[in-house]
Amino acid sequence: MAESITRRAWLRRSSRLAGAVTTGLPLVGSGGGQTPAARQRKLKLVAVGAHVDDPQSGCGGTMALYANLGHEVVALSLTHGDSESIASELRMPPNELAAKRSADAVRSCAILKGRMIFLDQINLGWYEKFGQILLAERPDVVFTHWPIDTHPDHRAASLLTYDAWLRSGRKFALYFYEVELGQQTQIFRPNHYVDITQVENQKREACFANTITIQGWWPLHEAMQRFRGMECGGKVAEAFIHHVESPHVDISEKGS
Repeated sequence: MAESITRRAWLRRSSRLAGAVTTGLPLVGSGGGQTPAARQRKLKLVAVGAHVDDPQSGCGGTMALYANLGHEVVALSLTHGDSESIASELRMPPNELAAKRSADAVRSCAILKGRMIFLDQINLGWYEKFGQILLAERPDVVFTHWPIDTHPDHRAASLLTYDAWLRSGRKFALYFYEVELGQQTQIFRPNHYVDITQVENQKREACFANTITIQGWWPLHEAMQRFRGMECGGKVAEAFIHHVESPHVDISEKGS
């Protein structure tokens, strides 16, 4: 007879499983001090997003944890925020919308102690140019969208980043993040978690700096990070898929 599994037992089992896959995380924010490697040199994290609010929503907590430990954090957006659909909905000229959303994004990243880079809308002919821009940052760790996504801009950002990783000789650690899981990110099965409990409020403040779009996606992201927290035995967490052929970069050790 099959074993009966209660919801509580399932959660305990899920937490044990999640804990088992956190070994080798780029950053574990559950406490503890920095590893010797982290104390020896400052690392560079680049978070690539299709839109100006994607890096903060997808991995803003992890960005804050890196930055709070003294590492350099950069958010790179393929666009300035001049979305035609949003401009039409708000009856706002695209250039005015871009100026507003770009200013919000700069303020949002400042809250996370990072800096923002904006690119013009990129098409598939920009692989080489994007690779040059990203690799010029000399990143140790790069986070980007999971490529199976309903939004074409997210897919483009993911594949441009993947191509740059190949061009680099697969030198940097490559992690994929989720946004609006189920509505946009699809078939996402994380193998790494980052506990962001200690920077939960910092991430929330940064996300709410994106004043135009926040109401549309924050409730789902808040639910996502609480669910990911349950999966890894914490309060709130961000989940990632690490490309198994890319390096692991450990910059802090897990607390007891």
